[in-house]
Amino acid sequence: MNARIADWSDQRVWLLGASTGIGAALAGLLLARGARVALSARSAVRLAEVAAAGGGRALVLPCDAADAASLHAAWDALLAEWGGVDVALYVAGDYVPMRAWELDMARARRMIDVNLVGAISCAACVVPQLLRQGNGQIGFVASVAGYRGLPKSLIYGPTKAALINFAEALYLDLWPKGIGVRVINPGFVATPLTAQNDFAMPALLTAEQAALATIDGFAGSAFEIHYPKRFTWVMKLLAHLPYRLYFPLVRFLSGA
Repeated sequence: MNARIADWSDQRVWLLGASTGIGAALAGLLLARGARVALSARSAVRLAEVAAAGGGRALVLPCDAADAASLHAAWDALLAEWGGVDVALYVAGDYVPMRAWELDMARARRMIDVNLVGAISCAACVVPQLLRQGNGQIGFVASVAGYRGLPKSLIYGPTKAALINFAEALYLDLWPKGIGVRVINPGFVATPLTAQNDFAMPALLTAEQAALATIDGFAGSAFEIHYPKRFTWVMKLLAHLPYRLYFPLVRFLSGA
C-alpha cells in the first residue's frame, strides 16, 4: 500500500485548488504542521491571503487547472524553486447541480475540464518527476457522488466516477514503482460549491473537518480516504445494490 505520512515537516506539497473550501483548509493545516506548500488556484489575491499564515513556507503559483498550459507553467515554476515535490494534491473542483432537463453543455464542459481533465494534466506534470525521484505521492479529491448515479449530479457524479477510475489505474501502475496514489472521497462538505444545494445534506462537515480527515488518512496506507464514515459506509452499501433496489431506494431517500 502507500507510504504513511504522519510528520509533514518540510514535506514539499503542491496543492491545486487552494483558494477556498477544502483546499484552503488543507493549506492552513499543512502549513501549521511545518510543510512547505505550493498554492495554486485561479485567484492570486485569495492565494496570497491563504499564504499569509505560512511563515514564508508558502509558494504562490496561480494557475487555471482547466488550462493545461497554465497548469504546466505553475509546475515549471515549482520545479525551478524546489527541484521536486513530495506530495501533489489535486483538490480543484467545480459543481453545478443539474437534472436531465437542465443539461447545459457549457457548464458540463467546465466541470469535465476542472474535475477530470485538470486532474489528468496534473498527473502528466507530476508523475514523471515522482518516477525520477523514485518516491512521492499524488492524491485526488473525488467524491462519494462518484460511487453511483445520483439526482442533481448529472455531470458532477460522472466526472468524479471517472476520476476514481483514473486514480485506481494510476495506483496499479505506480505502486510497484514505489509511488503512492490516493483518492479522497468526501461526503457533504460546507463549501461555496455545496452552498448551491437546495436540499438537506446529511452528515455535513466543515472544510476544516474535511481537511483534518484527509491529513489523518495520509497517516495510514490505504488507497482510499473517505469520510465521514457514518455517511460514506452507507453510500458504499448503496453502491453494491442491484439496480432494481438501488433506483427506487435512492428516489425514496432523495425525494427525487
